[in-house]
Amino acid sequence: MLSITQLLNQLNPFYVTFFSFLLFVYLVIKWFNSPISAGKNLPPSPPKLPIIGNLHQVDASLHRSLFSLAQRYGPDLMLLQFGVKSALIVSSSDAAKEITKTHDLAFSNRPKFFTIGKLLYNYKDVAGGLFGDHWKHMKSVLLLHVLSNGRVQTYRSVREEEVACLVEKIQEFSSKSLPVNLSEMFSGFTYDVICRIAFGRKYNSGEHGENGKKFQKLLGDLMILLGSFDLREFIPWLGGIVSRFNGFDAYVDRTAKGLDEFIDGVVEEHVSSLERGVSFNGDGVKDFVQVLVELQKDTKMAANLDKESIKALILDIFAGGADTTYTVLEWTMTEIIRNPRVMTELQNEVNRVSNEKSSSSNIITEADLSKMHYLKMVIKESLRLHTPFPLLAARETMQDVKIMGYDIAAGTMVLTNAWAMARDPKAWTKPEEFWPERFLNSEVDFKGHDFEFIPFGSGRRGCPGISFSMPIIELVIANLVKNFKWDLANGAKIEDLDMGESVGMTASRKSPLVASVFPISH
Repeated sequence: MLSITQLLNQLNPFYVTFFSFLLFVYLVIKWFNSPISAGKNLPPSPPKLPIIGNLHQVDASLHRSLFSLAQRYGPDLMLLQFGVKSALIVSSSDAAKEITKTHDLAFSNRPKFFTIGKLLYNYKDVAGGLFGDHWKHMKSVLLLHVLSNGRVQTYRSVREEEVACLVEKIQEFSSKSLPVNLSEMFSGFTYDVICRIAFGRKYNSGEHGENGKKFQKLLGDLMILLGSFDLREFIPWLGGIVSRFNGFDAYVDRTAKGLDEFIDGVVEEHVSSLERGVSFNGDGVKDFVQVLVELQKDTKMAANLDKESIKALILDIFAGGADTTYTVLEWTMTEIIRNPRVMTELQNEVNRVSNEKSSSSNIITEADLSKMHYLKMVIKESLRLHTPFPLLAARETMQDVKIMGYDIAAGTMVLTNAWAMARDPKAWTKPEEFWPERFLNSEVDFKGHDFEFIPFGSGRRGCPGISFSMPIIELVIANLVKNFKWDLANGAKIEDLDMGESVGMTASRKSPLVASVFPISH
């Protein structure tokens, strides 16, 4: 993500001067035609500059810079001006409850962003879709037919098979005393699992291998673009020109075209299989595309479930499921390796549950997970300390509303800093410490009802895929600590481990997690 200064530096000084003048005229006109806020009780706000507002006060690590500003100006709510757009920053659990529960409907829209509209089929998806009848229908399809508990359970064998393959790959490294790039492993594993569940097959080898690699690269580009700073959203005149000159628009077009071609081909294959009356993957388990294609044939569903809507939902699954799962796995293993006490405690629990089984298999299955309470505490603590989506997807007010005594105008963009809430010392003891035991005998969970801990959001716009991702995460972590001991590679010290975050929609590790692995004999 580029800062405003970096973006301006990409332009010739003459163009900067010329366009700044035009913008000045534009902003003056807009100022005189904007609604008067006299008599309104607005949230606190730091001083702002002409034209850019508060853009100069934030940087690439947006959640951290917003947290710092909020501590000074508005620990609950803070109003910023990003160019022509007003942004309400939500940094406390009390404020989040007001917005995602008390006044959830008023805050249920999404802002219209050029990049999202271009990549996600003109807002036909659920994650970025605009609030309305189409969005309600798409969410219903997703919850009832794609991500229902019953549907998710049908993919249990897929998850267990892929985890067994992951363990086998790591065993090869262990047998050769080679370090393991866990970041790379988790990325490939997550991609394979979701490809099998969404598309009915893996796309990492054979006749589909080349296209599969391109698709995986395009998914990475998608996540980069969704988390990018697009100046046009905040300074339209200058931003549109910058995006054309620096290649951003071309990057968006190229990514959108590549993703569409790949998914379109997959959908057409499923349509052809359905017309011939044969199962696409031959195992009798319906993948997501098959479910959606069959729904489209239902005359009651067809009007609201066109081909573009199907493709948009599939991209939601990958954008929301793959990157989140990968990020949580990466940070959870990072903390397990950094905290030998936690690793030992977790291994004791996994071994105890495993020893109670009649089977002699070294692979933990999903049937075992319900007995692993410390495992769930470790993953909760990882979600708290390393919130995968530090800033929840932006909302937009659909009407004027009063929150905590403040007047919020319709059309205001709302950014909820879930990362800040998960580190609030008023809500958490030792908030900067990785301490899974904080969840012992605690009812606090991440499902959107405890507002100090909402890594997946809450309310109508909460993430619908929690039940899809969590079994994958739990199964992987349980099997990796069951079968291996872990340490940092090349004799690195724990205190020297780079804990920096990447910049984008999700906050994954900035540098790969590379570890030494040692087999555990059973």
